Amino acid sequence: MRRKDREIKDTEDIINIVSRAKILHLGLFDKVYPYIVPLHYGYEFTDGKFVFFMHCAGEGKKLELIRNNPNVCIELECDAEIVSGGDVPCRYGSLYSSFIGYGNAEIVSDEQEKIKGLKLLMKNQTDRDFDIDSRMTSAVEIIKVTVCEFTAKSRNK
Repeated sequence: MRRKDREIKDTEDIINIVSRAKILHLGLFDKVYPYIVPLHYGYEFTDGKFVFFMHCAGEGKKLELIRNNPNVCIELECDAEIVSGGDVPCRYGSLYSSFIGYGNAEIVSDEQEKIKGLKLLMKNQTDRDFDIDSRMTSAVEIIKVTVCEFTAKSRNK
């Protein structure tokens, strides 16, 4: 990380960023160009690792790319705000908090883990607990990303 002064190392601060962001950008390998897609997500942090859960339709490009190469990158951001430079363009900047993680994606087949993933997703998106059943999980696929390496940084007021 080039800007060490903006690096966040405290686990609670990192979890705070992950919980406040609402859209996860999932980066996948395609043939020539990267493929990045924004998704709603849920997560858990256990044993020093983040595990993210996203849902999608039962078929499509994301699933095809994951099956071909499960190595992924995720990005989250929150607190984005422009910092004015007045009449000097080079003095403009932005405030932000961000998280970047590298890991492996899998398509969840276990019914209980699918239920867990959807519950975490809904909790993160709405701050509410929902009852999820197998009828609901049968309508979607659940992508699980276990992050093995991550960084976070912030530029605040």
